[in-house]
Amino acid sequence: MAVRKELLDILICPVCKADLVLKEDGSGLKCKECKRVYPIRDDLPILLKDQATIEA
Repeated sequence: MAVRKELLDILICPVCKADLVLKEDGSGLKCKECKRVYPIRDDLPILLKDQATIEA
């Protein structure tokens, strides 16, 4: 089960408050502004700053 569109529509980055998009491989949610990637584990997004990685 993937993250539902309804959930993606309301989630924002907890750091900069920008929109999040689902990565193509479904492994995480990427912030459009600060480029942090929040992992998805057991179909739940983990929106904790210390769990995020930064991608270019």
